[in-house]
Amino acid sequence: MNDTTTTTTTSQEFRFELDATCGNARAGRIHTAHGTVETPAFMTVGTYGAVRGMSPDGVRATGAQIILSNTLHLYLRPGLEVIDLHGGLHRMMGWDGPILTDSGGFQLMSLKSMLRIDDEGVDLRSPIDGSRHRLTPALVMEVQRRLGVDIAMVFDHCPAADASDAFKREAMDRSTRWAAQCLDQPRAPGQAVFGIVQGGVDLALRREHLAAIAELAPDGLALGGLAVGEGPQEMDRVVSAIAPEMPAEKPRYLMGVGFPRDLVASVQGGIDLFDCVIPTRHARNGQLFTPEGRINIANSRFRHDDGPVDPECDCLTCQRFTLAYLKHLYQTKEILYSTLATTHNLRFYQRLMRRLRQAIMDNNKARLAALSAQFAG
Repeated sequence: MNDTTTTTTTSQEFRFELDATCGNARAGRIHTAHGTVETPAFMTVGTYGAVRGMSPDGVRATGAQIILSNTLHLYLRPGLEVIDLHGGLHRMMGWDGPILTDSGGFQLMSLKSMLRIDDEGVDLRSPIDGSRHRLTPALVMEVQRRLGVDIAMVFDHCPAADASDAFKREAMDRSTRWAAQCLDQPRAPGQAVFGIVQGGVDLALRREHLAAIAELAPDGLALGGLAVGEGPQEMDRVVSAIAPEMPAEKPRYLMGVGFPRDLVASVQGGIDLFDCVIPTRHARNGQLFTPEGRINIANSRFRHDDGPVDPECDCLTCQRFTLAYLKHLYQTKEILYSTLATTHNLRFYQRLMRRLRQAIMDNNKARLAALSAQFAG
């Protein structure tokens, strides 16, 4: 499909438009109360309501249109009283664009030694101060309502990749019950709620859970429980099989992914929306992305290199600073290094998403294939 627009409206502010397709790849627009997100899109991660080392203006300058924050982390710190004091997350963090919040379901896996899960919710001991909290679908949705974000994720139970089949089914069934409760809760004005599909790498379980979550009629659907140790080939297999079966009229989100090759492969599989800490975390750890692959700024060969990270990149870092200077900043642990490196990596990701979107809008399968080959390594 090309030059065709399909629209679904679920509230006065939130709607999704599908502008073009190229095979299974899709280009669209997500309209929210705080602006429009052109898809396919990569969400910059600001877990605690800030992108590390970056101002909101700096994030915007990279081309980012939407930020992801984490409900559980913001609930634990700074807490709802501070959020309420500012009138919501947008005002607190000084970001006037769209925000999506993950519900904290992934943390049920990463913090499993500090919690107990039952069918009604989770008893959690805070990793910050040891305080005890009872998390339920109703509380998670209340937090997201008070945050005032544009897209709220349902509370789900994300099992580890090596979990038993019985445990994965238990987590899947629990996630369905929790999703139904979440979708029943009050929302902030214009707030959309996305459902999450679990099921590991078992396609039968994935299809079963997709049918159950889609029946609840969320505003968008996400694939959760991937990039948790199953390997890129297994992830590609699940995405390419399940994404095209997700409702065409709603946004499709792949949670916690990933590297450039993951984005290209998953866009070709039919995914619209992504998030991951990789570009920001790798930047802080000395890893800079280029079309030819990652470079390690700690490498001695950059000591006298007066060229930019990427001569084709239009970011502030590449336009004004040399690799030798970045290496110097990194070695001296200068805070400026993190800002400049993060700026570049985020711009690299946004430029990649722009190239993917343009190829889809042009219905150019050869260009998509070329991008896939370029980032296959």
